[in-house]
Amino acid sequence: MKYKKSEKPKKHSKPKRNDLDKLRQQIDNLQKEKDELFGKLQRVSADYANFQKRVPKQIADTICYEREKIIKTLLPVLDNFEHTLQNAHSAENVDVLIKGVQIIYDQMLDILKSHGVEQIKALGEKFEPALHQAIMQQAKPEQEENIVLEEFQKGYKLNGRVIRPTKVIVNKLPSEETTQQQVPAEEKPQQEKDSPEQTTDESQTSDAE
Repeated sequence: MKYKKSEKPKKHSKPKRNDLDKLRQQIDNLQKEKDELFGKLQRVSADYANFQKRVPKQIADTICYEREKIIKTLLPVLDNFEHTLQNAHSAENVDVLIKGVQIIYDQMLDILKSHGVEQIKALGEKFEPALHQAIMQQAKPEQEENIVLEEFQKGYKLNGRVIRPTKVIVNKLPSEETTQQQVPAEEKPQQEKDSPEQTTDESQTSDAE
């Protein structure tokens, strides 16, 4: 028998020096890129932490500024109220006092309007549940159905959004069925209202005579 010669293991070729240099360069580039990204991440984290601390203070400062602005616009109204009260005792007639109060009222409405607040129109308008709150109903045949007859309390909107609806009295006419049920009861003949007992008593009295 013939035996096969054993195969010798292949020798691995050693990497060339140029390949090693390229690998080292790639590793260095990746390390630099990692360091740059890590530095950016640290800066972003620091900016976000400062942002979280800064925003609540900015919101609080803005609220204080807006509050101060509103109060300053209301101070002239308070001054006019004070002058009106001081002159109330020396006013010659009531009309002068009423005129002063009306001026203050108009001034207050102008200030509210400058802040986006406006009154809701209701008197004589069609009742709208989104704008009006009905607290009472009345029946006035000369007026249309669901017309606001009276304003009990003014309503207001802020930048178009209702912050308080107007409390109103609404015209509610009786339905036709209710009217038809009431008419026969009022127009019943007197004879139908008399009871049979009264008729019997009358006939017995006439027979006895």
